[in-house]
This record gives sequence, structure tokens and C-alpha cells, in this order.
Amino acid sequence: MRAAAYFAVVSALALWAGNWIVARAVRDDIAPALITSGRVVLVMAVLAPFALPGLAARLRAFAARDWAVLGGLGVFGGGMHNAMQYLGLQYTTATNGTLFFSLSPVTILMLAGLMLGERIRAMQWIGVAVSFAGVLVIALRGEAEALATLSFNPGDILCFVSMIFWSGYTIFLRLQRTALEPIQLLFMVCAVGLLTLLPWLAWDLAYDPRAHFNWRGTAALLYSAFASVILAYAGWNYAVSRLGAARTGGFSHLLPTFGVIFSALFLGEYPVWYHFVGMALIFGGIALSSLRASSASSSR
Repeated sequence: MRAAAYFAVVSALALWAGNWIVARAVRDDIAPALITSGRVVLVMAVLAPFALPGLAARLRAFAARDWAVLGGLGVFGGGMHNAMQYLGLQYTTATNGTLFFSLSPVTILMLAGLMLGERIRAMQWIGVAVSFAGVLVIALRGEAEALATLSFNPGDILCFVSMIFWSGYTIFLRLQRTALEPIQLLFMVCAVGLLTLLPWLAWDLAYDPRAHFNWRGTAALLYSAFASVILAYAGWNYAVSRLGAARTGGFSHLLPTFGVIFSALFLGEYPVWYHFVGMALIFGGIALSSLRASSASSSR
């Protein structure tokens, strides 16, 4: 059973990394709002038979705080996170996107301090600084003079914002205390997220010539919905139930690793020296933050 759990978590991370590759590959074939909204609709359609029974009764028991947390989950996780990801990959590489996403443990730490009042210790702040230095190295392509002119790729910025939204979603998960079943929660997160995407979808349908389906766009939509959401979440949740959250979370660094490998294999985006320097700084900063957090936990 433990071997199955390890297979599940590795598969989930590979599927999530694959979604960055797919989104980059079809950037000329389908409007980003269409694929982002379409995948949410497909996921809701699949989950509806399992999520809807008893859902209305559970929602009636919601307090104002529960609705606020659900709204935060939907906005940050169901809508804008994916919107920024797909939009950012119109302009930057999947390699950069997945490496930026590896920064999420650090931004989760910072948001936990801001939103949950968790204390951030000195060593953790050092880790934050080191990790953000890694992001700068990648975003500036290793060219220090670009910092003076603030020459950033807009896609890099959008992918970075996507990671911030995902971190916010993680924080809201810590805040939620509802009695919703996991499938019901995912269904409602998708429903709220879809509402936030509707204005963007309407704009793309009216003005984006890619707002239609062809075989490449349809294949990407199906992958995004079934592989990167349903299968990946099922695998991740199974692994957490068998291995625990901490041990499962330790595998998260495989996502950018898979991302770099898949980018080279399928997109011809080969990493260069500044990617490796940035990755080393990001992972080093995360290690510093985690080491201090672990030491603090063991001392109590």
C-alpha cells in the first residue's frame, strides 16, 4: 500500500507539471479564458453526481465566515490561480513558470505570517530572501543590468502572481472549517472560481480569435480537466491519507523537476545556467526556512 501511495504522489506531481507544458504548447490554439473556464466546467460536470447529494443542506448551515473562506478558496484556487498561469504562459516558458511555482512554500510561509499571525523567525526571513534572489536570477535571465531598467517579462510576472494565488488558496484551506466532503468542497471551489472567470471569458469570446475549439485545444482541455485536476487531486489526496501531509509535501520539489525535464523533452525549452542558479537559490532558501521551522518544532 505504501508503494501505491508513493506512486500516487509522484504521478500527481508529474500530471501537474504536465499541465504547464500543455498550456504553453497550445498557446496559439485556444484562448486562455476558454481553456481555463472549460476545464472548470468539465470538472464540475464529473463531480456533480457525487457532490450535489446533501450539498444544499450543508451550505444552509454555513455561517458568514464559512462563506467568506469559501469565496477566498474559489477566487484564489478555482479561478485566478489558473487564469494567471494560462495567461502567463502566453509570454514566458514553461520552465520559468514551474520554477517560479517552486517558490510557493516560501510565499505560503509569508502569507501565514500576515493572515494567520504565525511567527516568522530570523532564519526563515533569510530563507525568504535567498529564495526571492533565485526568482530574480531567473526573471532577469541572469542579466543584472535588467534590474536597473526593470526589464521583466510580463509572463514571468503573471506566473509569479499565479503562485501567489495558489499560496493564498493554501492559506484559506487552513482557515476552512466547513463540514463539506472533499468532493463537495472541490465542486464549490470550482463553482465560485467559474463566476470570477466569466467576465474574462466574455471578453475572450468577443475579441480573441482563438476563442474556439480545435483538436489541439480540445485535447489540452481534456488533459487539464481530467489529468491535472481529477486524477492528480485524487492521487495527492490518496498519498496524504497513507503517508501523511508532511511526508507527501516533501515530494513537492518534484514538480519543478518534472517541469524542466518535460519542457526540454516536449517543448525544446532547454534550461541554461541561470535556471540552475535560480533553482539552487530557491531550494536553498526553502531548506533554510524548513530547517528553522523543524528545529523550533522539535524544541517545544
